[in-house]
Amino acid sequence: MEIIFYLIIFVILCSFAYAGISGAPWVPSKKFDVARFLKLADIKQGQKVYDLGCGDGRLLFPAAELGAVAEGFEISIIPLFLAKFRKLFSGKKINVKIRFKSFWSADLRDADVVFIFLLPKAFPKLREKLESELRPGARVLVHVWPIDGWNPAKIDRKENYCPLYLYVR
Repeated sequence: MEIIFYLIIFVILCSFAYAGISGAPWVPSKKFDVARFLKLADIKQGQKVYDLGCGDGRLLFPAAELGAVAEGFEISIIPLFLAKFRKLFSGKKINVKIRFKSFWSADLRDADVVFIFLLPKAFPKLREKLESELRPGARVLVHVWPIDGWNPAKIDRKENYCPLYLYVR
C-alpha cells in the first residue's frame, strides 16, 4: 500500500514538473487580475474562450458567467482536480469544459479569446501556433510578459500589479 502512495505522489510531482517545463508552473491569478483580464477581453455572449494552462479555472468560470463558451487545458493534476471540483460544486449551470490535455495539441481555430499566463520561453513556439490557427479578430490576452514580434492593441498597467497585454490577430 505504501508503494501506491509514493507512486501517486511521484505522478503528481511529475505532472507539475512537466507543466513547468512545457509552459509554466501553476501560479494562480489574483482576483484583481482576473477582473482586469475579463474587462480587457470584452467577452460577448456565445464567444469561444480558451485558457491555455487553466490551472484551477479561475478565469474560465467568470468568463462563462459573462456568456462565453469557456474551455481550459491543464496537465498539472492538482490544479486540474481543483478546477473539476469547482465545476462540480459551483451550483450553476455554466458552459465550462476543463480538459486534461496539453494546449500544444489543442485546436484553437474557433477561438474568440485566448488567455495566456505562461513563461516567455514558451512564446516563440506558441506564437507560431497562434499565428497559424487563430482567425482574424481573435483576441489574445497575456499576463506579465509581451509576445516578441507582436504589437499589443492595449496594455493594462496598474501600480503594484503585472501588466496585461491585449493582442488582436
